[in-house]
Amino acid sequence: MVFQENISISTTGHRHMHDITAEVEQVVGRSGIATGTAHVFNIGSTGVVGVIEYESGLEGDLPEMLDGLIPPSREYGHELAWHDGNGHSHLQATLMGPELTVPVTTGRLNLGTWQQIFHLECDIKPRDRTIVVTVTGE
Repeated sequence: MVFQENISISTTGHRHMHDITAEVEQVVGRSGIATGTAHVFNIGSTGVVGVIEYESGLEGDLPEMLDGLIPPSREYGHELAWHDGNGHSHLQATLMGPELTVPVTTGRLNLGTWQQIFHLECDIKPRDRTIVVTVTGE
């Protein structure tokens, strides 16, 4: 069986993180699937989905680390072509990735105690994001 729903969130722009664990868990619950997987996918090329211990220290550390690895700059090829200020946003999102798959066991996400599902906005502007959750299994 396959079940799919969208989650909508609004971001404030670059570095904004959301804990979306509860929303994904609700989709899994509505799916009626007891054993399988939940696939979580961000639509858009400047947003990230992943797993982290969602606490204020890491909520700041992760975007700071990304800015250190791929800093905002006007020198990226994307900037030279489009002049829109978000070349680093595309590269950061590509590095982290737009998707995550989590096992579903006894009708629940099979996450560790300190694992939460997050969305990270890498774009420089506020965005309305759609996150597709597809639950597959029996």
